[in-house]
Amino acid sequence: MFRISQYLREIAQAEKTGVYPSPIGRHVSGQGAAESALPGGRGLAAQGAGAVGIQKPGPVVIWNLIRRCNLTCKHCYALSADHEYEGELSREEVFTVMDDLKAYRVPVLILSGGEPLLRPDIFEIAQRSRDMGFYTGLSTNGTLIDEPMADRVAAMGFNYVGISLDGLRETHDKFRRLEGAFDRSLAAVHLLHERGVKVGLRFTMTAMNAHDLPALLDLMRTEQVDKFYFSHLNYAGRGNIHRGKDAQFQATRDALDMLIERAWDAAQRGLDEEYVTGNNDADGPYLLNWVEARFPQWAPMLRERLVAWGGNSSGVNVANIDNLGHVHPDTMWWHHKLGDVRERPFSAIWSDTSEPLMAGLKAKPRAVKGRCAVCKHFDICGGNTRVRAQQLTGDAWAEDPGCYFTDEEIGATAGSDATRLTMEPVSGKRRVVAIHLEENTHV
Repeated sequence: MFRISQYLREIAQAEKTGVYPSPIGRHVSGQGAAESALPGGRGLAAQGAGAVGIQKPGPVVIWNLIRRCNLTCKHCYALSADHEYEGELSREEVFTVMDDLKAYRVPVLILSGGEPLLRPDIFEIAQRSRDMGFYTGLSTNGTLIDEPMADRVAAMGFNYVGISLDGLRETHDKFRRLEGAFDRSLAAVHLLHERGVKVGLRFTMTAMNAHDLPALLDLMRTEQVDKFYFSHLNYAGRGNIHRGKDAQFQATRDALDMLIERAWDAAQRGLDEEYVTGNNDADGPYLLNWVEARFPQWAPMLRERLVAWGGNSSGVNVANIDNLGHVHPDTMWWHHKLGDVRERPFSAIWSDTSEPLMAGLKAKPRAVKGRCAVCKHFDICGGNTRVRAQQLTGDAWAEDPGCYFTDEEIGATAGSDATRLTMEPVSGKRRVVAIHLEENTHV
């Protein structure tokens, strides 16, 4: 997760005081620290990594506790449907895994699905998560949240509830394949907000819904929603099937401009709004370019912060456990299983770099190829999202086809963009993909 608002608030403070704010003390214990450790953030992990005698915190864990969902969304990475799935972890197995996660110093659990509210024991699991001291988030489509359910969610004390809206009424209902889904999800936002629950909107942009982004940002402000999470399309599940309809590069840049301008306006006005992005770590260098063009005196300090952030966290500071107990580098890697918590503890699986993909993801620097290998922003984005490269080429270390920078912008040979990887519709043919390590090709 890339926190646009966090960095722009620092720029706004620097403009006001003439001094760039110190990073010391920005991520303290409690909710702020947990939020800084959400997917893509560094927060707690960055603090603990160099401390003598202190174990480095584990990753943020996004936990798909159930695969069943009342919707069949076009971009669902879990390929969920409205029926039961055999072999899912029992409550007792979930509790056992939670004990291991706590011992491994995992700071955050994001309870997801499918639709997590369809799991009968979701509130028992959430209660135990809260009692154990995890920052506990709920990721839901919102359509099941009526007044009684909103009361239960509020009483549980979730630190954060994310609700997906992929456009205005017509667009969202088409994406979610359910007439009335938009109205039900927006009603859930109202109900939770009335009860004091911190709520965020999640939006995954493709060519099919990019036109609705301005209106959704207006809706966020009108409804006084706490956070707007902008997700680039990643190639997993139905999102991989529809990758040919991924937003084109100019549309992506236009969207980032819009988000940055909105976040800058909020920072200047002192509004309590958070704008974050996910699944494309080129957003970090893009923000740096924006600052260099407007506030060049603060760009070196911002670059230092962005290098510390480090870009893509898959397999390092963000992890996924699916409904069957299989562990993945993140939610977009369901086609690649690292291990099974029924067979080995999560802590053992996550620490095992004999697994080739994990070894490559944890390598510093990662052995990326193509445009990523020569990019001058590699130390910021970390090579961006490896799963897009793997899904398109079969090679997890190839250049990320989702990077929207030109070759000139990354310091590569001018005019060579014609040779870059292009995003094409999925062929439907199955293939076996080998994940292997090679000598580091980054220069």
